[in-house]
Amino acid sequence: MVTVIMRRWRGAVRAEHAERYLAHQSETGVREYRATPGNRGAVVLRRPVGDLVEVVTLSLWDSMDDVRRFAGDEPERAVFYPGDDDLLVEKDEHVDHWEVVEADLDPGGDRGRS
Repeated sequence: MVTVIMRRWRGAVRAEHAERYLAHQSETGVREYRATPGNRGAVVLRRPVGDLVEVVTLSLWDSMDDVRRFAGDEPERAVFYPGDDDLLVEKDEHVDHWEVVEADLDPGGDRGRS
């Protein structure tokens, strides 16, 4: 069985800063994920919550050693970048890691269509 690790981080921004933050995150964290050997990809989620926009970032990794290559010796601590504090009004300092035990994804996106 192939093991994949999913790393999950959460933060929130004011609604008027959401697009700016998402672009910033793409240029910093997501770009660094993708440049790190052992990264299999990233998914960024957003949803309105009151007057904020919650952002959840999921990244997939071959192993915890690969996560450490990105995050350092304390992989459960979030990684932040210059400019994050200018936009984030909530930021989790802790990151969760999950072992992916099953994934049934349709890469073509056309399952169930006639």
